[in-house]
Amino acid sequence: RSLVGSEMCIRDSPGMLGSLDCMHWTWKNCLVALQGQYRGHTKKATLVLEAVVSFNLYIWNAFFGVPGSLNDINVPCQSYLFNDLCNDLSPPCNYKIGDTDHSVGYYLVDGIYPKWKTLVQAFKKPNNAKEAKFTQQQESLRKDVERAFRVLQGRFHILRNEVHYHEQAVISD
Repeated sequence: RSLVGSEMCIRDSPGMLGSLDCMHWTWKNCLVALQGQYRGHTKKATLVLEAVVSFNLYIWNAFFGVPGSLNDINVPCQSYLFNDLCNDLSPPCNYKIGDTDHSVGYYLVDGIYPKWKTLVQAFKKPNNAKEAKFTQQQESLRKDVERAFRVLQGRFHILRNEVHYHEQAVISD
């Protein structure tokens, strides 16, 4: 299917795999020996959750337990999701935009992520109406992942309070 013109919504794109983002979870009882590598942008130890979320809040990929000193820029370098993409282990996703055929799906991300082929960011300063519409749609769909994090925090009380366990394997479970 061809995605030509600004009337096509991003959500209708067959290549969009979901919204990708990371969230920090404060680890209150982090072992002293590990605190240096898990200290993030706050002065407390944190674990990072990387999640890919679809528009219906289905979390179909979660990468948890990355040291909190990492951020959205370098978490993908350790993520299983991107390791699979680098090894051509992604699900088949063939689509066409204009005259260009694509075989790899893409994720909607915010502006902090690296400029990779599989990561689609909004335009920082749209130059025309088409770019402005794309940016508005991309940013509205990106809110899916933020909404999923809020549901985990509010409804299930996951990620809202500090984690009190010592072992990372127990926390992951």
